[in-house]
Amino acid sequence: MIIEAKGLRKAYRHKVAVDGIDLRIEAGRIVGLIGPNGAGKTTTLEAILGLVSYEGDLRVLGLDPWTARETLMREVCFIADVALLPRWMKVRQALDYVEGVHPRFDRAKAEQFLSKTDIQHKSRVRELSKGMTAQLHLALIMAIDAKLLVLDEPTLGLDIIYRREFYISLLNDYFDHNRTILVTTHQVEEIQDILTDVIFIDRGRIALSASMDDVQRRFVELMARPDCLEAARALRPMHEYLVMGRSVMLFDGVERAALEGLGDARTPGLADIFLVLMGRDRRVAGQGEAA
Repeated sequence: MIIEAKGLRKAYRHKVAVDGIDLRIEAGRIVGLIGPNGAGKTTTLEAILGLVSYEGDLRVLGLDPWTARETLMREVCFIADVALLPRWMKVRQALDYVEGVHPRFDRAKAEQFLSKTDIQHKSRVRELSKGMTAQLHLALIMAIDAKLLVLDEPTLGLDIIYRREFYISLLNDYFDHNRTILVTTHQVEEIQDILTDVIFIDRGRIALSASMDDVQRRFVELMARPDCLEAARALRPMHEYLVMGRSVMLFDGVERAALEGLGDARTPGLADIFLVLMGRDRRVAGQGEAA
């Protein structure tokens, strides 16, 4: 088990950021930790990385991250934001620094990745675009032989082209079955196809923790035929909203076969499930609100 938490809790004065959550993340998984601002994502990551103290039991790679952080960080890499590197630092200085502090950094591998970009070794970070800075971050990370990679909004501020390239590079050049990736992001649609597991967190509590296979089996979205509305509602959808005057219903745990003949059924996107479970869907209208 890469990460295992039981009753993980963190409070700041009068605010509870993480409220007694349980987590189990196995090796070789790509896990999305998804939640709105203030949901507890960053605090959870900080606890996992040993950056804050906490209540409850937490083990990362079998270690207590608060008391054994130095040992743990030999096996963990972390990208917090595309602007994390000092802006005065030159690219070659960034390479020198990581090579000096991390025993598992392979400089030749980092150089190989950078050779595929337009990044110059003499350039300073402040001279790089956001996309190029993200590429530099990724080159530094991919060259470290770590068991766990933690990404906190790694593509924040990037345009869609660089975001796509970032995740493609991540999968092609970094991930294998010996590594585990934990990523938080607001761009749910962009990462849903690379995830093996998803965790929804809101107000410091877990709203959903499941493999993507389970998500695809559990949730079904139905655009009901007008003459089948009552039959569909009898199956107790968890949510209903209107699209172009037609009712769309989201079901949890209803067999797809039971919906046959009632309309067009499909697997919903993660963003749709997220909005409903978080209680933040604003598309509800008319009878959909009552449902």
